[in-house]
Amino acid sequence: MKNLLLALMVFCGYTAFAQTNYEKVMAEKIAKIEQCKTPEDFTALANDFLRIGEKETTQWLPYYYAAFSHIQKGRTMMRDGKVSELDPIAEEAQRALDKAEALSKENAEILILQKMIHSLKMMVNPQERFMSEGMMASEMLSKAEKVDPENPRITLLKAEDIYFTPQQFGGSKEKGLEFFQKSLEQFKNYKTKSAIDPNWGQGEAEYFLANKP
Repeated sequence: MKNLLLALMVFCGYTAFAQTNYEKVMAEKIAKIEQCKTPEDFTALANDFLRIGEKETTQWLPYYYAAFSHIQKGRTMMRDGKVSELDPIAEEAQRALDKAEALSKENAEILILQKMIHSLKMMVNPQERFMSEGMMASEMLSKAEKVDPENPRITLLKAEDIYFTPQQFGGSKEKGLEFFQKSLEQFKNYKTKSAIDPNWGQGEAEYFLANKP
């Protein structure tokens, strides 16, 4: 009996250490997301997360952050006017997100990234792809809202869509700012499940509210 108890204590101690080490490594990598400046930076970081995912086979977050890094790479290139190069980046993000989704079903954070991937694809040719990729993006955001209605990242993406859509197509900078404000209020009250769960977006809401047109 003593040997059994000792073995259980050793196993529990090892498991706790492994989990703590995993979270430490993840936290260090997550902190680097905001430090990335170039597409190459995001590619390198995505690969780091993929390697963690290959080791931590039951964890969805490494693949989530790999997908998020690819999405941020795409958004960086979009700001630089390189929209014709977004399709392969979206495909890389999708491959990583599929692995995350296989480990965590009905997850609002994963649905949010799925929305962002469809939006990236749409931006390659908005006129031709709005009825396909644009509609799927809206559908993913609606699904995410049903799962986690108070998630501030859902409101943030709504704010982006309204703010950047031309007025003749239903957009409005004024309404967009209202949604940025709402998301900021949600960020103040929203509690993440752990220190490494998704917690991005508040800085963007603050930026748009501080730089009103």
